[in-house]
Amino acid sequence: MSSCRIRKAPPRNSMPVAPFPRLVIAGLSGDAGKTVVSLSLLLAARRAGLAVRAFKKGPDYIDAAWLTWASGHPARNLDPWLMGFPAAVDSFVRNADPAGFNLIEGNRGLYDGVDPLGSQSTAELAKALKAPVVLVVDATKSSRTVAACVLGCQKLDPEVRIGCVILNRCGASRHERIIREAVESVCGIPVVGVLPKLPELLPRRHLGLVPPAERKVNEEAILNEVAAHLDFEALLKLAKGATGDLPVHPAPSQRRTEPATVTIGYLRDSAFTFYYPENLEALKSAGAALLPIDSLHASELPSGIDGLYIGGGFPETHAAALSANRAFLASLRRAAVDGLPIYAECGGLMLLSRAIRTDGRSHEMAGVLPFEVEQCASPQGHGYVELLVDRPNPFFPVGHTIRGHEFHYSRIAPGNSPPSFACSVLRGTGCGSRRDAVTLENVWASYAHVHALATPEWAAGFAAAAHQYAARPVLAL
Repeated sequence: MSSCRIRKAPPRNSMPVAPFPRLVIAGLSGDAGKTVVSLSLLLAARRAGLAVRAFKKGPDYIDAAWLTWASGHPARNLDPWLMGFPAAVDSFVRNADPAGFNLIEGNRGLYDGVDPLGSQSTAELAKALKAPVVLVVDATKSSRTVAACVLGCQKLDPEVRIGCVILNRCGASRHERIIREAVESVCGIPVVGVLPKLPELLPRRHLGLVPPAERKVNEEAILNEVAAHLDFEALLKLAKGATGDLPVHPAPSQRRTEPATVTIGYLRDSAFTFYYPENLEALKSAGAALLPIDSLHASELPSGIDGLYIGGGFPETHAAALSANRAFLASLRRAAVDGLPIYAECGGLMLLSRAIRTDGRSHEMAGVLPFEVEQCASPQGHGYVELLVDRPNPFFPVGHTIRGHEFHYSRIAPGNSPPSFACSVLRGTGCGSRRDAVTLENVWASYAHVHALATPEWAAGFAAAAHQYAARPVLAL
């Protein structure tokens, strides 16, 4: 008889596991310095030859765009409120590198969420991902109090593994020494980085950072200014020491991509950059070929498209250039009259309006929708939204509830004729008067942004509308 040991077969329902070296970069509040630290670590990891992937907690296009820039791969948003924790963890597992360097940038403060319990906070996401937390703390005008804040984060939920601290906006060497000694003696975790008060490395405007598509930034500047102040080897060791393997799930059947039978165009240029990768992937999986269109330079919509997706962005800062492309706007108006299914989010709503009023001027737009929008000095809607579809439309069934988010400084200008809306607003602002989703023929224009992992019905409805348009009888001339 052989002396070989007989290995038991694993249970049929078991999943393979992978280490997924990973870190969550969190802070005590927004603007703590999480993004600059995250970008620096991603660039340093790439320079070290590591496979790098990045993720952003919460509904954020701009930070995710910068994480994409730094990592060299599409950054994914992990949003427990929109998609739930299982889907967020699943998205991480599908897109992380099993043996590389995986970074998740948190949002707001570590324990901040939509309710007093912080039930969808960065801390809860870190627990779900079994990931150690790097806490970035603004040290401005404080010393030992920093240790009290870090200790409070440790004690509030001991299941959150805070592995180390990075001090931001620190003063002279004496200031650093006092805080470092206080944190390490009181909290028992190391300070692995001390950033001085640095010049503004990333350009900003009203929605936050300027997207990288509009402003080139020298990565050497970030590396030279920030990376030199961080203990990268200690942070990499912490990432590799992430305890708790995550299951690698087989791809579900709905992820299988159907053969492309319709073509959906989408505006992709410096004015319109707000697209989740999952949304574009979901349209492909639903059987759509995707065609990017430059609204600033194309003379007209391309022929042969069966639908048009207009995401968000900054049409207000590109209003003069958009308005000057009269031929393109005219073709957009003709397509809407012809019945082309058009799904527009926020910036897309602005493009379809009669005009955008900003900086004391009015810029003529496509005129698909019978109203003007005006840019305001303060946010007109900011946060999560929940919509109830209560009117027939080309994209969603009546009675369906949509979870999304909004962040807009514009509004439908007062005194404009109220258009038809498809949704009542259960949470959020929308277009005002507790309504959202302007509908006209096959056009849907809303201030709400949706995420395909949170609203899988969106891609199916869009593809179905495109199929119906493609199959319409065309009258011979």
